Amino acid sequence: MDIQSVGIVGAGQMGNGIAHVFALAGFDVLLNDISAEGLQKAVAIIDRNIERQVSRGKVSAEDKAVAMARIRTTLSLPDLGQCDLVIEAATERETVKQAIFEDLLPHLKPTTILTSNTSSISITRLASRTDRPEKFMGFHFMNPVPVMQLVELIRGIATNTETYEALLAVVNKLGKTAASSEDFPAFIVNRILMPMINEAVYTLYEGVGSVKSIDESLKLGANHPMGPLELADFIGLDTCLAIMNVLHDGLADTKYRPCPLLTKYVEAGWLGRKTGRGFYDYRGETPVPTR
Repeated sequence: MDIQSVGIVGAGQMGNGIAHVFALAGFDVLLNDISAEGLQKAVAIIDRNIERQVSRGKVSAEDKAVAMARIRTTLSLPDLGQCDLVIEAATERETVKQAIFEDLLPHLKPTTILTSNTSSISITRLASRTDRPEKFMGFHFMNPVPVMQLVELIRGIATNTETYEALLAVVNKLGKTAASSEDFPAFIVNRILMPMINEAVYTLYEGVGSVKSIDESLKLGANHPMGPLELADFIGLDTCLAIMNVLHDGLADTKYRPCPLLTKYVEAGWLGRKTGRGFYDYRGETPVPTR
């Protein structure tokens, strides 16, 4: 299938990043959100981020203008119905994703490939709630999308070969690298990454080290570019907790039990960078550890 037009549901951090890379790669992009303000903010972020690429010589000013012209926005979910590919990039809650698919399905072309950018939820289960499980896949981009090279491709039990090959061709056109994962909780990247972050939170919870000492230890002792608690703040502590719950529920193993301190931060609304506080307080000139 020749994919030319892409509909993206959700204009947040992941959605606007996905729109950014698709527009630069020559796809027509229709970005949807429930908020007009959210759409305006997303387009402004995309414009600013591509301009940063222009200033670094990675993108020409002409390419930027063409890419921005390819991006349209809409508050109406049915408008995405004529797209060749739809990518759901809403919050990491299964009930929200299912509701989006149910509202979208009556308006889709029979040939439209439907995907989710979920980082942990069962693709087979999501696909079973649609009218096209054979044309449904997990299409998991890494954050920040314009920078990160990897895209996880996750086939559900019913996904056909044509759908997989079509998305593999899309990843290649984006200039990114695909990793194929079986449909198990959290797939590959987060199956490995999130337990490490959760263990870092346990290390803080048990008083083994402070926020600063834990992050410095991993940066300087394991050559990680970001400490695990800093990374958790960047991802969003609510997302980290949601993925740990998927692992814990899906694999029924106590080693995936979310740290109570992670739960407490989420209950407090301290979700990381996006709310101004997490394991660091971002409201001043420089981030300050909160513990």
